[in-house]
Amino acid sequence: MAQPGADHGLAAVLAEPLQGFIRYLSSEKRHAAHTCKSYQDDILRFGQWAIETESCRAWADLTTHHLRRYVAALSRAGLGGRSIARHLSAIRRFYDYLLREHLAKDNPVIDVRAPKAARRLPRVADVDQLSQLLDATPDDPLEARDLCMFELLYSSGLRLSELSNLDLTSIDRRGGEVRVLGKGSKERVLPVGRRALEALARWLDLRPQLAVSNEPALFVSRRGERLSNRSIQSRLRRWGVKNGADQRLHPHLLRHSFASHMLESSGDLRAVQELLGHADISTTQIYTHLDFQHLAKVYDQSHPRARRVRSKPDGSKS
Repeated sequence: MAQPGADHGLAAVLAEPLQGFIRYLSSEKRHAAHTCKSYQDDILRFGQWAIETESCRAWADLTTHHLRRYVAALSRAGLGGRSIARHLSAIRRFYDYLLREHLAKDNPVIDVRAPKAARRLPRVADVDQLSQLLDATPDDPLEARDLCMFELLYSSGLRLSELSNLDLTSIDRRGGEVRVLGKGSKERVLPVGRRALEALARWLDLRPQLAVSNEPALFVSRRGERLSNRSIQSRLRRWGVKNGADQRLHPHLLRHSFASHMLESSGDLRAVQELLGHADISTTQIYTHLDFQHLAKVYDQSHPRARRVRSKPDGSKS
């Protein structure tokens, strides 16, 4: 990795501490080379700005006021909230190192925050299209397993990791429930729909053909061992392509679709929060935006006073 120095526009008094920081990340923290380079690039950019804009001669000279000016400069340069947050994280960690080495008296980044990033709305699948995909008939035991997995993802709103970690003992077929271990090792019990239970019964009849002896995993690979997250993602994409999905299928699409469709039908945000295992209801509220978008689209298409005026072939208005 190239060392920061005069060729990067940094004077030795700035470049030497940065070199020490990169060595610290590489040797003591065992960070990968590309991670070290990312830190180096972000701090170099900050250092060059500090020299050119603030006539900086030492890292210790920079204050919270300078950092806020730098955030504004990054924003003017077109960087989004996530990118700015990454820059600040790198600089914050660099100053922690400088404090450790007694090259700074405080960390000027502590009280500086990046602008809030615009929250992307998750994509969801249409109810009718999902029904068509889940009604497809499996051709072999592996596809029967796949269909069972996808039914569970959509029926119960599972995360990918929650699905792959399911054991035979996680399912209560009589009670129609599945027990999952979510984020933060929090356990929750979720209802399983009738169609998912039917797919589960078919898979459990076929599972002994694949599973190795004493394998606890509910879903196993061709080799008889627990199916990996990557394999589940790959099989879902394959299922979508084979059955004519008009968008790329992935586990979170089914989870998002579960949440959106549940909220659209029930309007019960707290219940959907519990089903998804969200610690904060603000995370669940993203689906209210999706629901509003759907309602707004229906309104625009249906309400006579909301329809756009369209021109007739003769140029008059309809």
